[in-house]
Amino acid sequence: MTHPETQITSATPAEVHAWLQKGEILLVDVREANEYAFERIHGAVLYPLSTFDPNALPTRGPRLVLQCASGKRSMMAAHKLQATGHAQVTNLLGGIQAWKAAGLPVIRIDPQTGRVVDDGRR
Repeated sequence: MTHPETQITSATPAEVHAWLQKGEILLVDVREANEYAFERIHGAVLYPLSTFDPNALPTRGPRLVLQCASGKRSMMAAHKLQATGHAQVTNLLGGIQAWKAAGLPVIRIDPQTGRVVDDGRR
């Protein structure tokens, strides 16, 4: 789906998961470091919105897909990227919340034990 007013593409968790599996995208998590440390999508790189510099991300190479908790912060980052000339910018619809609701794996810290749990290692 494309948002006509912005030309920023949105993708479902299933689409993003498939692209990740094929190595076709760079998944950028724009949440803060504490959120990322607690729970993240395997393969996502951290680039918090609070320090986000769109010029530091590559303009060539794999498509950039941005994600946050629900999709709001990642859409803000997508607008910043688009304003600096990044042609292919995609937002993960619903963020990591939608990802988990779709039953897709995350790496998280178990609050009971403090251990890292990789839900992708079933």
